[in-house]
Amino acid sequence: MSIFIEHKERIVTGIALLAFVLVIGLIDNFFLMWLTFGAIYLLAFKEAVALFGVEKDNLLPFAAGLWLLAGIYPYGDDLFVLAGVAYASAVAYNKELKWVDFFPFIYPTAGMLFVLTMYEEYGVLALLWLLAVVAFTDVGAYVVGKSIGKTPFCETSPNKTIEGVVGGVVVATIAGAFFGLPIVDFGIGFIISLAVAVTSIFGDLFESSLKRAANVKDSGDILPGHGGILDRIDGYLFGAIVMLVLLRGLV
Repeated sequence: MSIFIEHKERIVTGIALLAFVLVIGLIDNFFLMWLTFGAIYLLAFKEAVALFGVEKDNLLPFAAGLWLLAGIYPYGDDLFVLAGVAYASAVAYNKELKWVDFFPFIYPTAGMLFVLTMYEEYGVLALLWLLAVVAFTDVGAYVVGKSIGKTPFCETSPNKTIEGVVGGVVVATIAGAFFGLPIVDFGIGFIISLAVAVTSIFGDLFESSLKRAANVKDSGDILPGHGGILDRIDGYLFGAIVMLVLLRGLV
């Protein structure tokens, strides 16, 4: 009971987010999914602009335009590559442009485009699989780390322990292999879940490194008790890329 009182705001927000995700998943409509992911993407993009220290304040319309294209272009995950080619050309033409201004078009853009494309190609069950692997990685790492964790994992995230990370990956890999059964066999599901679990750990570390560089605790304050959007989806942004690549290569 004391744990609930201590983390009441975080728990209530978490339950609300889970309920929202389940409702969207049960409806399973492309337009609604595209709209929901788009809202998440634009909020995360705005947070990334601040974390990267981008001075320009007119990039959001370009991100919105990119997401509009993702709704009609059959290979949405390729759009950030095309955006990179376009920006590289612009940088070559105009020396006043800075590469840092393009960083938000890589992170979180690439991950969000891969999430949308994975939904288009493999359906809502693939998203459920991704959600389960990243969630089990986080929960497993927290529980094991709190129970027996002693060895620091890395300086970027001093609260993480090697024991916690290994525990989270093991739990997520085993659970994920079962969640992947509607799409792949157990062996392939095990391999993909393992890769996604490990990748999600580094997705979390990457966002932590951005916050450290920007000298902020959270990427934002839109989610009570949780921080910003990037604080909630950091593991998914890396994990989605790995899951879609492996699904295409192994299935």
